[in-house]
Amino acid sequence: MTSITVIYYSAFGHIAALSEAVAAGAERIEGVTCKRVRIPEFSDPSLQVARQRREEVPSELGQHFQLTKRIEDYEFVQKKQADIPVATMDDLREADGIVWGFPTYLGTMPGQVKSFLDQAGGFCTTGELEGKPTAVFTSAGSIHGGHEATILTSLVPLLHLGMIFVGLPYTKNPEYLTDQAIGGSPYGASTLAGPDGSRQPCEGEQTMAARMGERVAAIAHSLKQSHRL
Repeated sequence: MTSITVIYYSAFGHIAALSEAVAAGAERIEGVTCKRVRIPEFSDPSLQVARQRREEVPSELGQHFQLTKRIEDYEFVQKKQADIPVATMDDLREADGIVWGFPTYLGTMPGQVKSFLDQAGGFCTTGELEGKPTAVFTSAGSIHGGHEATILTSLVPLLHLGMIFVGLPYTKNPEYLTDQAIGGSPYGASTLAGPDGSRQPCEGEQTMAARMGERVAAIAHSLKQSHRL
């Protein structure tokens, strides 16, 4: 069997939802199994400050970003994900293909993900991840929130590890060829969460995420079968 691992970090649930679509798409390929693992949260001082000062936020900004509700949503999502296994270096070693998911933080990956990848730095010398297909999906607050930049900047460490990047081709993903507000690009699947985080992945975004999972799985399976010849 070909093994695909979806490794994700999700603060407010949008990435967790897309990870399910990615995994479902990967398992469309006969002979492929897929598992989801999560990168855990670490202590976030800014969130602690936000809890203490939520009532001090100016009313106009507070209404726009729904700070109190976002803190509550964050805490709910963290509890909901408790049953998902925590990602380890063995998950990277054992996978034939890896799909990464995380939200956009200032146009790049969150610190939680970077910390996990830093731990994987040793694979640059062992070559254990070389030749494995990989892809990235993300979320952003708005269509201009950096979802494309995040995927592009996240390519750098994956290329250092020797992985083969897989994108979303135009001909198979007409959903993102639109003037409507929707995630997705040639670089990878994505979703728009909205400024207050209330928007959930739409059908088109989930469809593209599933296709990306299927594409990575098909390539990983082909590579594994060819190596047996």
